[in-house]
Amino acid sequence: MLKNNIIEMKPLNTYLTEYKEYNTAGTYKPVAIGKFGIRTRESIYKKELANDYSKNKIIFKNTLTVGMGSSQIDIGILTEDVLYSVSPAYHTYKISGAINSDYLGYCLKQKNYEMFNLYMKRGSRQGKSIDLVRWLTYCIPVYSIENQLYIVQILSGIEAIINKKLQILEKLDVLIKARFVEMFGDPISNPKKWLTKPFLSMGTCKNGMNFHYEDSGIEINCLGVGDFKDLAIITDASSLPIISLNAIPSSEYLLQDGDIVFVRSNGNKKMVGRSVVVYPGIIPTTFSGFCIRYRLNDRAVDISYLLRVLKTDSVRQKMYGRGANIQNLNQQTLSSLVIPVPPLEMQKQFSNFVAQIDKSKFSKIA
Repeated sequence: MLKNNIIEMKPLNTYLTEYKEYNTAGTYKPVAIGKFGIRTRESIYKKELANDYSKNKIIFKNTLTVGMGSSQIDIGILTEDVLYSVSPAYHTYKISGAINSDYLGYCLKQKNYEMFNLYMKRGSRQGKSIDLVRWLTYCIPVYSIENQLYIVQILSGIEAIINKKLQILEKLDVLIKARFVEMFGDPISNPKKWLTKPFLSMGTCKNGMNFHYEDSGIEINCLGVGDFKDLAIITDASSLPIISLNAIPSSEYLLQDGDIVFVRSNGNKKMVGRSVVVYPGIIPTTFSGFCIRYRLNDRAVDISYLLRVLKTDSVRQKMYGRGANIQNLNQQTLSSLVIPVPPLEMQKQFSNFVAQIDKSKFSKIA
């Protein structure tokens, strides 16, 4: 437990000093800074984006690198005794004084969203960037070094448990995909020669509603692109964001249990076509204009089976196409989908298997 539990609020500039050392000889390997901290470029890109990294900045042990992400401050703290280089667009800081680098990292991670909104510059000329002068005045809680190390130990342990759980979830998802292929084969090539049906012959589609931020009067939960994440099912509609509308939406814009919702439009091409099945129950829930709702009305198809068809790599590829700039899904594209329809008993057998796997996802880690 914490000893001498004395805490002080200290500005970041107490511990951070900006420096600029350049990779003039091109000696040090380039890394990227982003949502997941420091990552090697080969773990992100299939090929190098440049041959000359001599203008990069050098980072070394106990340094902080800061950049600007689309929705957060990109932060990377190097705690290894190794040298790398980063884009000259990043700002680099030496960490010194009575603060542990890992402890500082946890503080910045916890407060990232708040700092992003406090210090993000807005304007057509400068786009998005961080006011770093003001950012360095942001105050964080600082304990004694002994207590900082204790906090890092506790948080590292929790992080390890979370990572273990995530690894288990990934393996369970792989198991579901493997079971699907074993039972049904690839839905596009249909090697098992199942009866097929056009996707839109089995149900109906509706584009989501557009609303304006100045609307008011009616509050309602709304499923948007940001709520999909890596989910397959959403059962708690009350956790979805609330929007204000001038009037209650018509019934066609209200989600029903078993509706499948697709990402219709997104700046990230690989988000297009992502799908989730929704069970809002009695909670009135609508969906944004960046989504398409699909309502199954064919009793020969199980909704859980259909969802897994739509999540296969080959079907996703067909939905977002091969063009580099295709970032929209429309009903015409969906009309080109042909869905294998194996016997309903087999579909339900697979759905029961998925349900059992989903149960194990929420079991405790030994």
